[in-house]
Amino acid sequence: MPRALFLRLIALALCAGSLAAVAKPVRTAHVEAELVAETATIAAGQPFTVALRLKMAPEWHTYWRNPGDSGLPTTIAWTLPPGFQASDIQWPAPKALPVGPLMNYGFENEVFLLVDMQAPAGLATRSAVTLRAKANWLVCREVCIPESADLTLTLPVAAAASGNTAGSMGIAATRDALPRAPEGWRTSAHRGADGRVMLALDGAPAAAWRGATFFPHAEGKLEPADAQLLMLHERGAQLVLPPAKQPVGTFERADGVLVVLGTDGTPRAYVVDTPIVVTAPPDLGAVRGSAGGEPALGLAVALLFAFGGGLILNLMPCVFPVLSIKVLGAVRQAHGARREQFLHGLLFAAGVLATFLALAGALLALRAGGAQLGWGFQLQSPATVAALAALFFLLGLNLSGVFEFSLGATGAPRSAHPRVNALLGGVLAAVVASPCTAPFMGAAMGYAVTQPAAVALAIFATLALGMSLPFVILCAYPAWLKRLPKPGPWMVRFRQVLAFPLYATVVWLAWVLGTQSGVDVLGRFALALVALGFAAWAYGLAQAGAGKARIASAAGVLLALWLAWPATVPAALPSDRSAAADTGWEAWSPARVAELTAAGTPVFVDFTAAWCVTCQVNKQLVLQSATVRAAFAERGVALLRADWTNRDPAIGAALAALGRTGVPVYVLHRPGAAPQVLPELLREQIVLDALAPLPRTTTPRKETQP
Repeated sequence: MPRALFLRLIALALCAGSLAAVAKPVRTAHVEAELVAETATIAAGQPFTVALRLKMAPEWHTYWRNPGDSGLPTTIAWTLPPGFQASDIQWPAPKALPVGPLMNYGFENEVFLLVDMQAPAGLATRSAVTLRAKANWLVCREVCIPESADLTLTLPVAAAASGNTAGSMGIAATRDALPRAPEGWRTSAHRGADGRVMLALDGAPAAAWRGATFFPHAEGKLEPADAQLLMLHERGAQLVLPPAKQPVGTFERADGVLVVLGTDGTPRAYVVDTPIVVTAPPDLGAVRGSAGGEPALGLAVALLFAFGGGLILNLMPCVFPVLSIKVLGAVRQAHGARREQFLHGLLFAAGVLATFLALAGALLALRAGGAQLGWGFQLQSPATVAALAALFFLLGLNLSGVFEFSLGATGAPRSAHPRVNALLGGVLAAVVASPCTAPFMGAAMGYAVTQPAAVALAIFATLALGMSLPFVILCAYPAWLKRLPKPGPWMVRFRQVLAFPLYATVVWLAWVLGTQSGVDVLGRFALALVALGFAAWAYGLAQAGAGKARIASAAGVLLALWLAWPATVPAALPSDRSAAADTGWEAWSPARVAELTAAGTPVFVDFTAAWCVTCQVNKQLVLQSATVRAAFAERGVALLRADWTNRDPAIGAALAALGRTGVPVYVLHRPGAAPQVLPELLREQIVLDALAPLPRTTTPRKETQP
C-alpha cells in the first residue's frame, strides 16, 4: 500500500473517531436536552438505539405519554437520512406527581426516551450520518413552560456497531427498567356493578404487589387523582380502578403499565393489556390486607386507632344501657378499701377483654369459613336479641327490688360475690357495646380482619383496653366519689332509678326483634316478658319465705320460653323494609348504584341496622334533618339504604370492599369517581361538605314515595 494512501486512511480513522456520537445539546432555563446514542458507531443494515435525554432542574418535571390530569407528552419529530427508520418512543414507567388536587404522570430529574433506529444497507460508502430531531416538551413546577429544541447527532459508520458513549449507561439502565411482560402471573380485568374496574393479579403472593399503581396508556379512562384501592389476597391481588369523571371514548381494555415496589424499594414495571369483562374476578384466596381507597393502616396506627375507638366507645349511645350498672358499682365502692376497688376495676376490664376476644375469635372463624359477617354480627340473630332483652328486663326488675340476684352483673347490695359481679359487668358491657362503631374503630377493625389471627386479636384486645381504661382509672383513683354520702337508704332509691335505662334498652331490643322477625313474633315476645316478669315476682316471694312460690316462678319461666321460641327463627321479611319506612329512601343493591351512577346521578348509601344505636342517632339527628334533606334534593342525590339488621352477604361483601366490618357506614358515590366514605359519627356539616362539590340541579330530584 502506498505510504500516502496509508496516511490518508489513518487520518480518516482518526477523523471518524473524533466524530463518534457528536451531539449538539440545548440548554433552556430548566432543561438540558440532547440526543445520545448507545454505541459510538453504527453499521449498515443494523439496528441501533438513540435516546432523547432530558435533564430537568430540581423540582421541575416533564410528562409521560398520558400526562394525567394536566400537561402534554413530549414529542419527537425526526428528520433522517434516506433509508433510516425510527420507532415510536419507548416510554419508561412514570411517577405519580401530585400537584394540588390534581395528579399528573411524568418524570423528574433525568429521563431517557428511547427510540430504536434501523440503518439502511447502503451505508458502506459513507463515513458518518447526521440525525436531526425537533423535540417539544412541557416543563412544569408551579407554572408550566412549553419548550422545544432542534437537536442533531452525528454518528460515524463502521463495519460493526461498537464503542460506548456518554449516554450508553443511561440508555442501558432505561432499557432494563422498561415495562415488561408479566413473569409467572396473569392479569384480567372485570367491571363491577358500580362501574369500577377490578384488575385481578393472579399467581403471585400478596407481598409481590406492594405499592401497586396502574397507569393507563390513554387519557380519559381513569381518574388520576382518585385513589386506587389495592386488596391483597393469598394468591394475588385486586386493584380497584376509579373510572374517569369525564371519560374519553369507551373503556373496554385495561391497557397500560403496572408499577409495583420490590422488596428493596425499587419500582418494577409490567405491561398490562387485557379486555375488561363483566364477570366476577377469580378467587385469589383470603384477603390479607388493603391500601389505597383510604390511607393504608400499619399495625402501629391500627392499634392506636383501636385504643382511641375504645375510649370513645364509652361515650357512644350503645353503652348507655350499662352505665347504670357501672355507676352503681362505682358508688358502692366509693367508701371501700382502695385495693379492693382497684381489683374490681381490673376484673371489669378482664370481663371486657375476654368478651371482645371471644367475639373477635368467632368473627374471624366464621369469616374464614366464607361468611360475610362484621362487628356486632351476634345481634343479627333474633335469638341473641331476644335473650339480651330478657336479660336486661331481669336486671331492671332486680334493680327495682322485685327480687335479689346474688350472682350477677348488677352489683346488688349485700351481694355475696362482688368480684364476680365486677367480672360479669365487664362481660355485659362488652356484649352491649359490640354493635357500636365509634370513630377510628371502623378503620382499625377493617384492618384487623385482613391480618393473621394473632395480629387481629391484638387489635381487638387494644380496643377492649381503651373501653375499660376509664373505669379502671376511676376505681384506682376514686377520691371524687368519696364526696358522695355513705351507703344508706338513699342508695335504694338511686338503685331503683337506675333500672329505667335498662327498661328503655328492653324497648329498643324488642323493636329490633320486631324489625328482624315481624310484628307477630314481637307480640309473642311481649307476652314472654310478661311471663318472665311473673316468674321474677314469684321468685322474689320465694326469697321472702313463700316456698310454694318457687313452683309458680318455674312455671313462669317455662311459659316465657314457649312464648319466645318463634323469636329464634328469622322471618323472611322484605329487604327494603328499612328504606320503605322513610320517604325518599329506596333499597340498596349494587345494580341500583351502578344504574344511577351510569345515568350521572350521585348516590348516598346508608349502611345501617336496627340494632345499631349510633345508626339510629345519626339517622334522626342528621340524615332526617331538614337541612340535609334539602341539600340532598338540591343536588339530585339518590338515597339508598342497605339494611344489615339480618345477615346479608351482599352487604357484607360491599362493606369489606370499603375496608369496613360493621355499621354505620356512609358512602357518597359520585358518577365516575371513587366512593367517599364519611365518618361513623355524623354531623350535618360533614354531610354538607361532602355534597358541596356536586352541582346543584335546576329541578330538585323528587323524593320516592313509600
